[in-house]
Amino acid sequence: MSNIHPTAIIDPHAKIGENVEIGPYAIIGPDVTLGDGCVIHPHAVIDGNTTLGKDCQVFESAHIGGKTQDLKFKEGNKTFVKIGDRTVLREFTTVNCGTNDGESTIIGDDCLLMAYCHVAHGCVLGNHIIVSNATQFAGEVHVGDWAVISGLIGCHQFVRIGCHAMVGGGTVIKQDVAPYFITDGSGGNGVHAFDVNHVGLRRRGFPDETIRALHTACRILCHSGLTVSAGIEQIRKELPDLPEIRTLIEFFQTTKRGVIR
Repeated sequence: MSNIHPTAIIDPHAKIGENVEIGPYAIIGPDVTLGDGCVIHPHAVIDGNTTLGKDCQVFESAHIGGKTQDLKFKEGNKTFVKIGDRTVLREFTTVNCGTNDGESTIIGDDCLLMAYCHVAHGCVLGNHIIVSNATQFAGEVHVGDWAVISGLIGCHQFVRIGCHAMVGGGTVIKQDVAPYFITDGSGGNGVHAFDVNHVGLRRRGFPDETIRALHTACRILCHSGLTVSAGIEQIRKELPDLPEIRTLIEFFQTTKRGVIR
């Protein structure tokens, strides 16, 4: 049985799973699907073509599934928000639907978005991502699995943040952020990738050999003065052919905005 407060406003066409809790004055729109075990806290608004997986939490005054702020949106376009299982959206978080017809804004499983975060149209966030307070993603940003994004970050549209990356608080992100690296711009000396995310990788069970190889790759790509193409060539000569090294090389080779280094 679901526990729904009598002041909550739920459209009769909404699909509500089992054991869902909906708090006072929450609003659930007609095209919303809430998976089993979701908890919707007071005054939260979930609207649009929005699907939440199992055991998600949406905290007070968050607005999920609102119309995109992109001025290219055409009335009549059918756009979506899709959120995976066990994801937590804290107070005043906003997640907008896509812009183009059929486009989705996607957040994966086991993510935590802290208070006042914004996820704009067409963003795709993977699984196990942590985003700290007041970080703002412009449209079409892609974030890889296990990334950790600190607070008060502004992220330019179309940027990619690689898997297992960590971004320091207050950084302004205008180019892609390399996977596995720590990137920071809070010191006033520009934005740089300065080291490997040692702590995060060890916590997730990466072998020492892999962390050492990534550390060497970071030194070659970010601190040697080599061009990207020359750095990649040196990495291929010096380092073992590990899956993580291949992922890193592919990320640098496929960038459209350049990679912060």
